[in-house]
Amino acid sequence: MEEIRQSEDRLMSSVRKIAIPVALQCMLQSSFSIVDQVMIGQLGSTSIAAVGLAGKFASIYSVVVAAVGSVAGIMIAQYLGAKDMEESRRGFTLNLLVATVIGGLFMLLSLSIPEQIIHCYVKDEATIIQAAVYLRIVSMTYLPLAGSTLISTWLRCKEKAYIPLLASLAAVGLNTGLNYILIFGKLGFEPMGCVGAGYATVISQGANFLIMFVGMLVVNGNAHQSALGSPKLQKMTKQEYLLILFPILINEFLWSLGENIYAAIYGHLGTDSVAAMTLTNPIQGLMIGALSGLAGAAGVIIGKQLGKKDYERAYKDAKKLVLLGLVGAIGLSMLLLVLRGFYVEIYKVEESVKLTASRILVAFAILAPVKVLNMILAGGILRSGGDTKTVMYIDLIGTWIFGVPLGLLSAYVFRLTIPWVYLILSMEEVVRLLIACVIFRTKKWMHSI
Repeated sequence: MEEIRQSEDRLMSSVRKIAIPVALQCMLQSSFSIVDQVMIGQLGSTSIAAVGLAGKFASIYSVVVAAVGSVAGIMIAQYLGAKDMEESRRGFTLNLLVATVIGGLFMLLSLSIPEQIIHCYVKDEATIIQAAVYLRIVSMTYLPLAGSTLISTWLRCKEKAYIPLLASLAAVGLNTGLNYILIFGKLGFEPMGCVGAGYATVISQGANFLIMFVGMLVVNGNAHQSALGSPKLQKMTKQEYLLILFPILINEFLWSLGENIYAAIYGHLGTDSVAAMTLTNPIQGLMIGALSGLAGAAGVIIGKQLGKKDYERAYKDAKKLVLLGLVGAIGLSMLLLVLRGFYVEIYKVEESVKLTASRILVAFAILAPVKVLNMILAGGILRSGGDTKTVMYIDLIGTWIFGVPLGLLSAYVFRLTIPWVYLILSMEEVVRLLIACVIFRTKKWMHSI
């Protein structure tokens, strides 16, 4: 009994050290969008739609670089669990280089053809013009985001997740102040609208990276603890590395592309529909972010146990983390149903847009527990063993065999309103969860790399 109690204490201690700071960090990052949307919401529906659509393309990069961070997390956690510091440093450095190259490619696209990119989502010329300008500006965040994502992954695996949290806190404060000054023209500046919001995001994301980088240097105060090493792996061949990396990259890119197709479907339903969905995105991100820490903690905790080849403990702890996520998601969904009316009233938009946004939030509240379980189970636990190909199949089946066809049918064939379109296409989350649960119970995902 004493051994069981100590094991429980160790699990909850790791959850507190990783999950709570990660959750708070994700919520703070989501507040970037909330602050932007609330302030830009004072400029009207076109500006809201423009920022939301530009953010959709930028989100493809965010998802891809997060995928590289996931690979780094798998490698670092397992090597730390096996007490192999040198190989964990090599894994960090290699993935940092990969993320930086990808960031440069996305920046080139955003700077050179932003109008063509936005045209894929919406046909309204006024929205395209504003969104293209905003996309050019925020593309300057891509390289800092690559660095901060990988540094954050390293620090989480070292159970120093409070440093990314503090960096995000400072960045959000800076973003809020700069938004107020640049969007509305305070302290002698001319009002800049969406452009000001873009510049505020660039500056604050740059500050986020710098603070996190300094924090990493402080934690890794000597050569033995340094995160950087040779990018050449010793205990994993290039082929083995690519077998982990490519499925995650393909998975996250195609999943994000599917999300962008959803955005295009919403865009063709009209500017008001896009504005309503955009209003809900920050609160969706905030709610998912509140429980994303469990997914991050699951990846690190279970990964370290798999690195030590303690498979029985890994499976038991994984079930406990899933249960924690379910309870938390149900509680937050109930809170959202109560407070959604207060949230939509923040914005100065048409009453029809507010009503539509409120209905979308109802659909999201219904689906949120399923989304959270997918995030913890597939995004954290199943990936921790390095079997990223199986997770890729789960997500591709959900998005491309169910989600996209259901979205097209509900919008273009049955011509339903956007709350119903969102609810129906999101049924793909249920499919993904059912498949993930079956795979989880087989225990075939438990590997030591």
